[in-house]
Amino acid sequence: MRILHTMLRVGNLERSIKFYTEVLGMRLLRTSENEQYKYTLAFLGYADESESAVIELTYNWGVESYELGTAYGHIALGVDDIYATVEAVRQAGGKITREAGAVLGGKTIIAFVEDPDGYKIEFIENKNAQKALG
Repeated sequence: MRILHTMLRVGNLERSIKFYTEVLGMRLLRTSENEQYKYTLAFLGYADESESAVIELTYNWGVESYELGTAYGHIALGVDDIYATVEAVRQAGGKITREAGAVLGGKTIIAFVEDPDGYKIEFIENKNAQKALG
């Protein structure tokens, strides 16, 4: 088995596609619409679905927002240079919610950005991505 995708419900598909492609640098891999059940899907990632897990954005027609709940945490992305990534995301209009710095009680450098629907995305430098957050 392998992880195929993580699905996020979004309130504005075009806005979310723009964020994931222009701010985070993912590619739009494919889209599909279901007219009978009134939803549109968009799959985005850094590699093809056959090679890597991707993000599935689901837009339920006419639904503009969702309650995120308290169970959702974040999606983590490995980056080569966390400080350069944070600055590039900021310059592209991304909302940085935690500046790059050591995780509380540890040494691993992390940062967070928030997507247009409020989902948190964590950046971890690739050199530390396989280690515990200590």
